[in-house]
Amino acid sequence: MNPILLLLFFLCSVFATLSHATTAYPSIPGTTPVDVSAGAPTALIPPRLEVYGNGRIFDISHRYSPDMPAFDSVDGVGQFLWLPNSMKNGSIANNSEMKLPTHTGTHVDAPGHVFDHYFDAGFDVDTLDLDVLNGAALLVDVPRDKNITAEVMEGLHIPKGVSRVLFRTLNTDKRLMFQKKFDSSYVGFMKDGAKWLVENTDIKLIGVDYLSAAAYDDLVPSHLVLLEGREIILVEGLKLDDIQPGIYSVHCLPLRLTGAEGSPIRCILIK
Repeated sequence: MNPILLLLFFLCSVFATLSHATTAYPSIPGTTPVDVSAGAPTALIPPRLEVYGNGRIFDISHRYSPDMPAFDSVDGVGQFLWLPNSMKNGSIANNSEMKLPTHTGTHVDAPGHVFDHYFDAGFDVDTLDLDVLNGAALLVDVPRDKNITAEVMEGLHIPKGVSRVLFRTLNTDKRLMFQKKFDSSYVGFMKDGAKWLVENTDIKLIGVDYLSAAAYDDLVPSHLVLLEGREIILVEGLKLDDIQPGIYSVHCLPLRLTGAEGSPIRCILIK
């Protein structure tokens, strides 16, 4: 084949692929595509997905943004990312800096969060068992009209032997994690519900869909019950929209923050 024709065929294939990728992976609504250069033939649109692998992998972590809710705040998280070194200002590379509370967005609690003697002893997020944070998990729908009480827990009929459960509640329906203003009416565990779980199930990983596993009215008591034994790990602020209840493989990895009682965490579900 003529080398020039071969080159043209290759370039056409590349542009067709780029066009298809742009259509398949649109940017976040409201964002503007950025051209590679002034005369670029194709706009660069970064892929931001929620589901991967042809519907097999679900990202159940929330995307961090200034408008996501912060506990007990009406103003949200606010600015948490800066770019002190910018190529536009002459730096050889872009280098961002980040500052935010460790219990922001999708995150994990270590025992030192509510027990000061555990905090002093070093039970931080780096000591959490990755075997608990990764493995078979059950996603359940909680009745939408109440907090998670002992009665609710008993009514869920979670089988013995199930060690990881993600609780989807009214919080997901109300899209509370997408609202900047903190909502203290969120659904969470009451003390009796936490106690029933500890005494009657084999659950070691609890996943919830707002900033706290404990209901606002039982904030400290429920945390104390769940974390006292240092066997249960709490993953809070999960994104459980549009996923069918059932059994999945969950994979959650916190940052190795020595001395921290909480950490942002990236979690996925795999069918």
